[in-house]
Amino acid sequence: MTTVPILVFQIAAVVAVILIAFFILRGGGARHQAIQRILLVLFVVGAAVSVFFPQLLTWLARLVGIGRGTDLLLYVLVIAFLGFAASTYRRSRQLEGQITELSRQIALLGAKKPPSDDRGV
Repeated sequence: MTTVPILVFQIAAVVAVILIAFFILRGGGARHQAIQRILLVLFVVGAAVSVFFPQLLTWLARLVGIGRGTDLLLYVLVIAFLGFAASTYRRSRQLEGQITELSRQIALLGAKKPPSDDRGV
């Protein structure tokens, strides 16, 4: 009987990881930043609630078939870390692309200047 709730949590965790992978592969934008901010606010509220009401975390863990609230917290933190790592990786790739483009433009601007003639002719 307890295997059904743990299976539901496992499926939800795998879906969360797949969604994180999806966000790595798709482009960003204002909508993506809004989703990140909403998730951050939810995470902060959840963390605050778990500090003030640790028994609620244990209750939630048992509801999904996990023995302890600390185990549930660990699983959620692993998923959150994967999301952070994915977001950081994608941002790093964007910055690398911008730096490459700027470097190319600077090189082209430097190449367009004619050599100066010091002979005064």
